Amino acid sequence: MVFRTGADLFEVGDFTSHAGLPLAWKIECDAIRPEWWEGLARMIMDYQTEPFYKAEGIPRGGVSLGDALNKYASGNPQDPILIADDVYTTGTSFREYCETFHKDKAVIKWCAFARKPTTDGVNALFTMPPEVK
Repeated sequence: MVFRTGADLFEVGDFTSHAGLPLAWKIECDAIRPEWWEGLARMIMDYQTEPFYKAEGIPRGGVSLGDALNKYASGNPQDPILIADDVYTTGTSFREYCETFHKDKAVIKWCAFARKPTTDGVNALFTMPPEVK
């Protein structure tokens, strides 16, 4: 498959997060090639030891990671579902998605990048340190 994008992985400018926060920079995951998502999924599996039934990516950014993680799914409906996203900023996307689609169910949560240390049981492959005030 041919992959083409003009996006840069890291962009500086004025952006707004999903939660409405102003951001001075962002990680633009549209710049990640499909085979790189496969690599990120493989890295996550070095840490994800609990089996999961299937992976679901939070639209829009988490879909590619969820698809890549499905290669490792158990297919057993007794196992929890893994919820994936590309970038964690505040956790709002995870909270909204889980509340809407998996309320009161056990889920496993993973993201590729976290702009700060995560909360609410979200695992991050790469995490920025806490902001210095």
